[in-house]
Amino acid sequence: MRRTSSLLTTFLHLALLGAADAQTLLPLDSRPATRVLPALIGGLRGDALRVPDAALLGTVARGADPAALGAWLDAQPRTGPLIVSLDALAYGGLVQSRTSPLTAPEALARLEPLRTWAERTGQPVYAFVTLPREPDATDRARNLEVVRAVIGWAREGRLKELDVTWDDALPGSPAPQEGAALAQGAPANVRVYPGADEVLSMLTARALAPEAATVRVEYSDPAAAQQVMKYEGIPLTQSAANHAQGSGFQVVDGKADLTLFVFNGGDPRRAALRVSTLLRAGRVAVADVAQVNLGNPRFWADLRTLRQHANLQALAAWGTPGNNLGTALAHAKLARGADPVRQDALLAREFANDVIYSSEVRAQLRKLIPEAQLNSPQAQATLMRLAGEFFPLRVGDTYTLGEAALPWGRSFEWDFTLDQQP
Repeated sequence: MRRTSSLLTTFLHLALLGAADAQTLLPLDSRPATRVLPALIGGLRGDALRVPDAALLGTVARGADPAALGAWLDAQPRTGPLIVSLDALAYGGLVQSRTSPLTAPEALARLEPLRTWAERTGQPVYAFVTLPREPDATDRARNLEVVRAVIGWAREGRLKELDVTWDDALPGSPAPQEGAALAQGAPANVRVYPGADEVLSMLTARALAPEAATVRVEYSDPAAAQQVMKYEGIPLTQSAANHAQGSGFQVVDGKADLTLFVFNGGDPRRAALRVSTLLRAGRVAVADVAQVNLGNPRFWADLRTLRQHANLQALAAWGTPGNNLGTALAHAKLARGADPVRQDALLAREFANDVIYSSEVRAQLRKLIPEAQLNSPQAQATLMRLAGEFFPLRVGDTYTLGEAALPWGRSFEWDFTLDQQP
C-alpha cells in the first residue's frame, strides 16, 4: 500500500478527531504556499491542525466570503492558539487587500471576533497584516488605519503577537517608510518587516516551537548580501535577521543550533560543497535567493549528486528572498523533534516545488501553453507529462508524482501530491 506525502489531509483528519490543543490556521489565501505549506510545517511534530478548505479562501479572481470564513472560524474548537491572516478576514485575501472598497470601520468590523478572541476563548492569537504593494494599492490610508487599530489591540494584549509586513516593495514604494513609522513606539509584541506569503509559517513556528534556539547565517556571496533587495527595500542581511527572529531564532556569530546557508550568487558548485561541509558539523537549512521565484539548477543538482538535499533541515527557493528565508527558517525551527516520515515528505515536497517546478517545469510549460490557456484540460495534461519526467524523486525515501494541478489557472504555482514508495 502506498503512503501519500501530501500530509495535509491526514493532519486535518486528526484534527477532526477532537485531539486536545489543536491549532487553528486561517491562511492569507488559497495558494499552496500560503495554505498547504504552513499546515505541513505546523504538523511536523504531530500537532493537530485545523485549516479551511481552499474553496473558503480567496483567489486572484475573488475574495473569500467573510461570512462563510467567519462561520468556519466560529465552528473550530478553542483548544489551542489561533494563527491568522487579518487580511483574509478583513478583505478576503492578499490581492483584495490592495483594492477592496471597504472603509476602515467596515474592515475592522469583520475583525471584531479576533479582537475579543483571547478573552472569550482563553487562547492566544498570533496574527499578521500587510501593507499593500504599489502601484496596486487603491486606498493606502484605509489600510494604514486598520493596521494602526490592530497594533492597538496588540498593545492591549488582545493579540499575543502581531507581525506587520509589507508586500513586494519595489523602488519608490512608500511601504518601507510606512513600516518604519509604525515601528516607532510599537509594543514589544509587534514586529514590522518586509514579508507576506511566508509569515503564517513563521507565526506557526513561533506558536508551536516556543523553545529558544540560535542560528548562524552564512552567505555564498557576503558582499552582495549587504545590498538592498528589489522586493524588500532593505539589505539581505537585515531580511535574514528579521525572518530568523520572526521564526523564533536568536541570530549569533559563533556556534549555533542551526546554520542557515543563503545562496545569493557566486559559484554554485562551490556553494554546494560548502553546504556539504557544514552538514558534517551540524544542522543546516538552505535558502536559495539568487533569483526571484527560481531555484538555481546547478546548485541543487550538485547538492543532489552529493546526496545532501536529504540531510537538510529545510530548503526554500520558490519565491522572493523573504519568502524563502521565512519558510526555510520556520520549517527548520519545527524540524527539530519532527516525525522523520513527515520531515522527509516535506523535504520532498519542497524539492519538487522549489527546484523541479520552479527551475525546470514552469519554463517548459510556458513555452508550450500560453498563460491565458493554462486553465484547460490540455494544460493539465501537459503539466503532468512535463513534471512526471523528473520522477521518481529520491530524498530519504523515494517518491512518485501522484496528481498535479494549477489551482489559480496560472503558471506561477502548482499543487500536487507525491506518493511515497514502500
